[in-house]
Amino acid sequence: MTKTWLITGAGRGMGVEFARAALAAGHNVVATGRDPDTVRSAAGEHENLLVTALDVTDPHSAEDAAAATIERFGRIDVLLNNAGSFLAGFFEELTTEQVRAQIETNLFGPMTVTRAVLPVMRRQRSGLVISISSGAGLVGSASGSAYAASKFALEGWMESLTGEVEPFGIHTMVVEPGFFRTELLTPGSTTFGELSIDDYDEARAQSNAFWASMNGTQAGDPAKLARALVELADSAEPPLRWVAGEDVVEGVEDKARLLLAQVDAHRVLSTSLAHEDAKAAA
Repeated sequence: MTKTWLITGAGRGMGVEFARAALAAGHNVVATGRDPDTVRSAAGEHENLLVTALDVTDPHSAEDAAAATIERFGRIDVLLNNAGSFLAGFFEELTTEQVRAQIETNLFGPMTVTRAVLPVMRRQRSGLVISISSGAGLVGSASGSAYAASKFALEGWMESLTGEVEPFGIHTMVVEPGFFRTELLTPGSTTFGELSIDDYDEARAQSNAFWASMNGTQAGDPAKLARALVELADSAEPPLRWVAGEDVVEGVEDKARLLLAQVDAHRVLSTSLAHEDAKAAA
């Protein structure tokens, strides 16, 4: 079955690979980005491809992109919320404006586009909403507080959205990639804290050196990720969550064990907090 994919952030990195993989699988693709010329240059030409402008932080732009998709292909089967950015730095060295911008792009952006697409999917009584999260959406780390905050919030929103749209035949999937060799760590996608506090000098130097060393050496292959994602999206039962990459699988398993250990460590105290009348009724 040929499906129509609407992909955000398709002008670079994973977005380009997602568009190529969906086209190769025989689907229609609407590839979007703030600069359509950049998207067009990256995605190339294809009879099943439509390139259109989309600023994920602008509700009117999202509505226009959804309308353009319907005009060209008549439906939207898969929304892939891929657009995002990375703000690195220790929390005290991040300005309020930087943190708000990170949340705006990584959380409110997907929310805005999804709000524009859901009415279409409800009318169809079918659809799949995919949001690209990160291993940082499950496991926080030093110098990644704002990014993790945006992705943790994305995960909570998507998990809650699942039960709301399921009655209309709409499914959801959260993708949690580890380190993949994309352009996320390049200057075009990564920004650093604007403030400087002496106490963080040594740790900041080490952290920034780590991010620089990872750029271009990440183990994950984004083309393989894209092909696997299209395969999962085409399956009868897409997973609610897909942990993508050997590195993040290990991290999520460690986090799960830690959570269970912490529950067990204080189980007696945690389960002793009910009102006496509630305990008697139970």
